[in-house]
Amino acid sequence: MIRMATVEQALALIAEQAAARLMPPETVALAAAHGRILADPVTARVSQPPADVSAMDGYAVRHAEMKLGANLRVTGESRAGQPFDGKLNPGEAIRIFTGAYIPPGADHILIQEDTKRDGETVTVTFEQPKPENIRRVGMDFRAGAVLVPAGHVMSEGAISLAAAGNVGRVVVRKAPRIGVLANGDELVEPGATLQPGQIVNSIQPALLALIRRWGAVALDLGVSRDDEADVRKRLSESCDVIVSIGGASVGDYDVVRSAFAAEGFAPVFEKVAVKPGKPTWFSAKPNTLVLGLPGNPAAAMVTAQLFLRPLILCLTCAAPNDRANRRAHTATPLPAAGNREEYLRAVLTLDAEGRAHVKAAENQDSSMLSPFLTANALIRRPIKALAATTGDLVDVINLS
Repeated sequence: MIRMATVEQALALIAEQAAARLMPPETVALAAAHGRILADPVTARVSQPPADVSAMDGYAVRHAEMKLGANLRVTGESRAGQPFDGKLNPGEAIRIFTGAYIPPGADHILIQEDTKRDGETVTVTFEQPKPENIRRVGMDFRAGAVLVPAGHVMSEGAISLAAAGNVGRVVVRKAPRIGVLANGDELVEPGATLQPGQIVNSIQPALLALIRRWGAVALDLGVSRDDEADVRKRLSESCDVIVSIGGASVGDYDVVRSAFAAEGFAPVFEKVAVKPGKPTWFSAKPNTLVLGLPGNPAAAMVTAQLFLRPLILCLTCAAPNDRANRRAHTATPLPAAGNREEYLRAVLTLDAEGRAHVKAAENQDSSMLSPFLTANALIRRPIKALAATTGDLVDVINLS
């Protein structure tokens, strides 16, 4: 057990614990796969396109006959779902529509804008310098090709690609069940009438939304009082991970960690050298992990991005996340960092030349949520980082 982990150590320990508890695979209908992580690759069952097809509306012809003013006899039609039953002979043209099969003998699509039609005769009205407008069989992919690799998130694009490959069911990792438990006598639900000393439970709803967005099943475990017995009775055995908010500092009423310890959770690390978020902790027992996040709103949101999202990715064998592999020019000076790794809420933009610029929010107090309304990135400041001047390159984590 580590009492004070670095961010790097904390992430390594989270990955190690998650690797021993990988979510099992399950097969789901393609329509139900959105946001899930592939356990097995998606392999094309057909080629796309399945044959040579037209890229335009017009006429299937022989390019060698494409002389300006040439007249061709229209002898048939090919459209999507109803190919022309025959072949193209010299001096002929087959009326064709986008996506329709190319008849044997044709090597060019004469688009209808380059023709004049008179009855069953079509005339070439523009020069045709080379054969074109044909999508060749397998141009997108061939049968047997891997369309979406294992570990990939089934996004809208991945689902469309799998469908095009005639794949109706996919093997994904079971979505982890993640319970969120808030702690504190002072917490009341949004919309309640506040009494002196009470504060709104603002983090729990946000974390539940983030968990769903990251492809897991979010479970609301409610709000526990500052009482160890109340914390213990709210813990659910059905959770793969429990996220605990608050109650983990060193005050007289911070009882959460002792409650989890009494339930058999062994500490992995007790704190992290990170700002905001030093009270972040992590414990484990055979079937469940618990990630403790700070009670301060901004600290909880930042540490969820830093530690909860990677935990979900590790549990589901998702492809490595490269969100931190970016640099941007800071739009404002940044002070030197202290003995903890610092993460600043910020807005990341691109200028007209495609250069990335990032502007830190003016107030980085760990109690403030308003900067998250516009923040789409975190500026990472390594331990003991020197002060940065406007225009310096800094490390950035994209939150989108």
